Amino acid sequence: PTCSVFLATPQQHTHTKMFFYTTRDGWTVYMGRDKYENDQLIAHSFGEDVWFHVDEVSSAHVYLRLGGSGLTIDEIPARTLEECVQLVKAHSISGCKMPTVTVIYTYVSNLRKDQRMDVGTVGFHRERDVHRVRNVRTDKALVKAIEKTCTERTLDDLKQDKAHREREAAQRAKADAARKRAEEAEAARQAKEAADLR
Repeated sequence: PTCSVFLATPQQHTHTKMFFYTTRDGWTVYMGRDKYENDQLIAHSFGEDVWFHVDEVSSAHVYLRLGGSGLTIDEIPARTLEECVQLVKAHSISGCKMPTVTVIYTYVSNLRKDQRMDVGTVGFHRERDVHRVRNVRTDKALVKAIEKTCTERTLDDLKQDKAHREREAAQRAKADAARKRAEEAEAARQAKEAADLR
């Protein structure tokens, strides 16, 4: 299948297909076909994933799957960051024609979405946490290379990824709580033994 973005109406839209890419360093990058899927992506991405958009003009919403890696937004490898900004510029109807653009990026958890906003529109909880890459020029060879890695997955796949991660997090929290109770019980036992010896 081709990985071309198209503009759909709500009636034509099926909310099913997402585009997934693999960077040269092995990171997963994903985006929707249009603004309707962008809203779905916001709902089903990990909070630690990183969202990219061309500043001040319409563009695809591109996401870097950073959640679960242990890396912070400031530790994104330079090559991967460049691939993300190139991809989002290439998938902006007006931005792809501009000599240079500024690309903004932030954690998904910093995105603010409410019912008053238009489809595909987001705001930010904290403007200070929005990063910028300025003077982004199109690198056709780099765009072509990452486009070759494109595969399609369904929205259900994305939902399952998040549900699996949330189950794992719940299991870790349960195990941590059990370990803490055991440590507290052991500390109480030792304290009682020490008191009995006095």
